[in-house]
Amino acid sequence: MDLMVEATPRRVFANAHTYHINSISVNSDYETYMSADDLRINLWNFEITNQSFNIVDIKPANMEELTEVITAAEFHPDHCNTFVYSSSKGTIRLCDMRASALCDRHTKFFEEPEDPSNRSFFSEIISSISDVKFSHSGRYIMTRDYLTVKVWDLNMENRPIETYQVHDYLRSKLCSLYENDCIFDKFECVWNGSDSVIMTGSYNNFFRMFDRNTKRDVTLEASRENSKPRAILKPRKVCVGGKRRKDEISVDSLDFSKKILHTAWHPSENIIAVAATNNLYIFQDKVN
Repeated sequence: MDLMVEATPRRVFANAHTYHINSISVNSDYETYMSADDLRINLWNFEITNQSFNIVDIKPANMEELTEVITAAEFHPDHCNTFVYSSSKGTIRLCDMRASALCDRHTKFFEEPEDPSNRSFFSEIISSISDVKFSHSGRYIMTRDYLTVKVWDLNMENRPIETYQVHDYLRSKLCSLYENDCIFDKFECVWNGSDSVIMTGSYNNFFRMFDRNTKRDVTLEASRENSKPRAILKPRKVCVGGKRRKDEISVDSLDFSKKILHTAWHPSENIIAVAATNNLYIFQDKVN
């Protein structure tokens, strides 16, 4: 018989969430972890499955007064008392569990003022943060919204220190992306082991990498056609209007059903994992 691999749950932590869980983050003390849904964040001990502590609760007394939801949350890589969570309003809150049992009051509040000239019907939707990640060093936070990736310094709350355009060519397509619900897609973002490169997904099975030091960026494609073992990935370019070069792809022919929402980077090697719909691709740096 073929070998069958089966996952069996060792422990089930139940009955603490009313809404879909969007984040799970293990604490650096390796004794606790947190789980977050739209309105609450709970702290668990690995050994206790039937009890959790509620550390954030943004549920209003009257649900009609609800203006924002929690979209992602993560613990600091070194300080076990510190965590961040992001919201659908494009804000990030840093909380310290030493301050109080219920972290309703944040320690730091990160928000970029909106440029009034860019205001549109879709502004609020595309500013919603879909992922938040601490750098390995613990000095920076990276956030992903619909069109950009931003890097924030923990010591500067009023604006990000870096902003990277993931697929700015979609700005003119927001109307059709709203109609087909793609505008609500939740893309993740990851750091490489040394925090010098960041990666996030896009449509048409494209994924983007940004080098923070050289400021260079590249678009690569994870697809069956070019996934022969040892094949080298060729950079892809999207053309917006005008004449299209031979190796470019038109923004109108992008396939929005093929999207890369989940990516991961090996903690020490240059190896990445990219989930494209129901295929998992693993790529590594060119071996000489």
